[in-house]
Amino acid sequence: MSRRRKTSPAEDLLEVISRMPWWAGVALALVSYVVLHRFALQPVTASAVPGQLGLMVTQSVWRTLADVGQYLVPLICLAGAGVSAWRRKQRRQLVAQVAEAQSSNVVDGMSWQQFEQLVGEGFRLQGYRVTETGGGGADGGVDLVLTKGSEKFLVQCKQWRALKVGVDVVRELYGVMAARGAAGGFVVTSGRFTEDAAAFAKGRNLQLMDGPRLRALIQSARSSSAPASAQPTQAAIAPSSADPAKSPGGVSTPSCPLCSKPMVMRTAKRGNNAGGAFWGCSGYPACRGTRPAN
Repeated sequence: MSRRRKTSPAEDLLEVISRMPWWAGVALALVSYVVLHRFALQPVTASAVPGQLGLMVTQSVWRTLADVGQYLVPLICLAGAGVSAWRRKQRRQLVAQVAEAQSSNVVDGMSWQQFEQLVGEGFRLQGYRVTETGGGGADGGVDLVLTKGSEKFLVQCKQWRALKVGVDVVRELYGVMAARGAAGGFVVTSGRFTEDAAAFAKGRNLQLMDGPRLRALIQSARSSSAPASAQPTQAAIAPSSADPAKSPGGVSTPSCPLCSKPMVMRTAKRGNNAGGAFWGCSGYPACRGTRPAN
């Protein structure tokens, strides 16, 4: 295992800010300037008393640090906000690329970093708050932490194009879920899962998502977040390849893009689409897959 490169406090701060929303970085830049500027303006108490010389030196050091930091810290915060905005744009471009592609094989050419960004943005569009853990490699354990309300979900991403994800990976995440008290988990891959992996996940609060299901999630979430006047694409609202069931009103019931269970018609209670109808997974709250209503 290669050693992690040592970083400076400035680099660490930049990385932390870049993982926040861009507006949070701008706000921190303003707050840090106001606070440090106030410290920089405070006078140093001059004293010839031997017992107070140490206090004078301490005040002088803090004032010097504040004098430099009032410009340096806000600059780092603004740089982190810029990186955050660039990453957000990059994630949206990946989502558009996958949603508009004719095949789920579009994810095969992505790097593992791009794949994690794509998965994270897909869950953001589903209403989750996403925290990137920054595992530092293509196999960093838990790659994303999702939160919605008081519930926490763990996500492990596997950008494996040639190999199938085995049961060991799924079992490992399930153990981490139990240790961290997560309500559920997702293993997402651009490839496929072995039969043993699928059998282990069956009946547990653990969802396996391969390339086609990931693309369906992206399309469904992207069309749900579009304005009501926009017409969803046929690929986003089409049911799965399985024969759809019929609801009492004669409307075809689609399958969940995450777990393939039949879906039920629900009404959004909050958010931009409050009062609007949508398809929700019948396995809720264990599964939170959605599709837009026709």
